[in-house]
Amino acid sequence: MTSSFDSDVVVVGAGPAGLAAALTLGRSMRRTLVLDSGAPRNAPAAHMHNVLGHDGLPPAELRRRGRAELAAYPTVAVRDEAVVSIAPGDGFTVTLAGGDDVTTRRVLLASGVVDELPPIPGLAELWGSTVLHCPYCHGFETRGTRLAVLGAAPHAVFIATLLRRYSDDVVLLTNGEQVEDLLDVPVHGGPVARLDAPAIVTFADGTTLERDVVFAGGPASQHAPFAADLGCALLPGGSVEVDEFGRTSVPGVSAAGDMARRATLSGVMAAVTVATAGGLVAAVVIDQELHAEDTGLRSPLPERAQLSAA
Repeated sequence: MTSSFDSDVVVVGAGPAGLAAALTLGRSMRRTLVLDSGAPRNAPAAHMHNVLGHDGLPPAELRRRGRAELAAYPTVAVRDEAVVSIAPGDGFTVTLAGGDDVTTRRVLLASGVVDELPPIPGLAELWGSTVLHCPYCHGFETRGTRLAVLGAAPHAVFIATLLRRYSDDVVLLTNGEQVEDLLDVPVHGGPVARLDAPAIVTFADGTTLERDVVFAGGPASQHAPFAADLGCALLPGGSVEVDEFGRTSVPGVSAAGDMARRATLSGVMAAVTVATAGGLVAAVVIDQELHAEDTGLRSPLPERAQLSAA
């Protein structure tokens, strides 16, 4: 059966989820092709945290080490080439930007998401340096500094109060919107005109507020259209819905990393370790499903559940 396909599994994306999946598949002797468009979500970040054994390591170094480890597994190949389309049929046909078609029995989507930043001049240029998004990723390093949180949504209000454990100087910037007064967190309601390095906030009336770090964020959208093109169920907010085994609503297609969520865990934070774990689980399940197909044995995995958004 396997000889009629170029690969057992095509992994789209070479971030933590994709590389972890490829490592597991390589150790399972599965013919695996990893395709990477070269636009990781955490590229602007100088360091990553909450990654056991690698706390403070640059994200690019983790990806480099992951690729180097894959070289030990002869059934795994990595290509720096973008995917153009994925078409179902007898398995799947993956068309690459260079024009090649690759046939595969399974597809694992790990192409990530793109952050949609507030449209404030200067913010995008400071993203990942002095404009940060996650107190669990960066809060400890900002302790004792002058902080601001940009936003008026309940999540921004919550984060502003949470950051008080790191600093006595936290300001909530509501950018012209109204919020209720916060305990121990002053509010500046003026519209924000721009941000300048290192983290100087200029308001529409010309006044400024000097900060060391601004926490900001927004929604994220799928980095690539393949999940939607294949008909995978999507959750509100755009995440690909998966079950606890990384399976999407489309048979043969799995998803892992920041792009994928279980409906019951849609609020779980995005993190390197979460993405890595998702890639490993999805890969193990793919291998077991393929083994069941090849041997005719009953898989020990539960049947694919009907996903809520399907």
